[in-house]
Amino acid sequence: MSHPPERDWETRSHIRTIVLLSATAAGVYLCYRLAQPFLPPLTWAVALAVLFTPLQRWLERRLRRPGLAAALSVIMIGLIVILPATFVARQLLIQTAIGANFISSRLDTGEWRQALEAQTQLAPLLAKVEAEIDLPGSMKSFAAWLSPAAGNLVRQSMGQIIAFCLVFYLLFFFLRDRHAALQTFKSASPLTEAEMNRLYARVGDTIYATAYGTLAVAAIQGLLGGLMFWALGIPAPLLWGVVMALLAVVPVLGAFVIWIPAAAFLAFEGHWGKAIILAAWGMLVIGTIDNLLRPILVGNRLRLHTVPSFIAIVGGLLLFGPAGLILGPVVTTVTMVLLELWPHRTAPEPEMAAKPDHISRFENEGGSIPPGVQQS
Repeated sequence: MSHPPERDWETRSHIRTIVLLSATAAGVYLCYRLAQPFLPPLTWAVALAVLFTPLQRWLERRLRRPGLAAALSVIMIGLIVILPATFVARQLLIQTAIGANFISSRLDTGEWRQALEAQTQLAPLLAKVEAEIDLPGSMKSFAAWLSPAAGNLVRQSMGQIIAFCLVFYLLFFFLRDRHAALQTFKSASPLTEAEMNRLYARVGDTIYATAYGTLAVAAIQGLLGGLMFWALGIPAPLLWGVVMALLAVVPVLGAFVIWIPAAAFLAFEGHWGKAIILAAWGMLVIGTIDNLLRPILVGNRLRLHTVPSFIAIVGGLLLFGPAGLILGPVVTTVTMVLLELWPHRTAPEPEMAAKPDHISRFENEGGSIPPGVQQS
């Protein structure tokens, strides 16, 4: 018994569709594996392209040449990023060595113990800590770790320089060809143009909010903390400022993880005035600058609860490394937008639901409503 030609054609069509989907999935997976080593440079290049698109548009309106405008944008962005990063990296290496030497000298001379013993109310606590923890040995291990860590950072600098150059190489094309790239994604996506525009807007808001509301505010908090450490004469202020900035990126943590122990250290040494100044600066300035700047810089661009924000940032860092600062929130945002679109895709059309069955069937068959038929 032979099958009807229509069924054979449908079977072959289904087979072709399955083969096409399989080949497409395999191709996407292989492309991802090819791009995986370049994921951090790609991420930072896309983030910089989103942040500096207004500059690119401004230059394009005046130069009328997108390629020249993109080249000038990359040069300007490079000057903004490279010069401060080079200075901070150089000083960070120097102050890391200074901090290691400071810790070692304090341990070797026993000054830390004399300072703690001067606080009579802390003597029982000190005895208990010493019974449980080898504090000098732990601090010496930490001090010994700092210098090799700085050396490893220097040895890895060549790979970082290559990745840094790749970021700006990709940034040029992302700025110059952004319209074509966005249109390509729209044409290949199963989402409608309106849905893709909504997705693009949310992703742009997420990158903007992460860069300005998280990274910029954290950098300002680290800068304020480092400046106060420098004013109070605390060793390696740039190092501790960078550490405070890194901790301020994590929603649950913050710069207080550094300045509170520093204030306690100053108090243990008898510098009560400096300890009070640092504690007041931390609570009144560093602790409140986030609440002052974030609404100004971000506004209502990103509305994430503390829990998903924490998971997005920390999980992104664990999964993607430093690029996870951007990828984590972006992946979370894209997933939330797709989940928001599902109810609209699965809901019945209201105009179809409102019509009687005989009217809907007639219209679906391609006819028009006869004059004598009422739609009520």
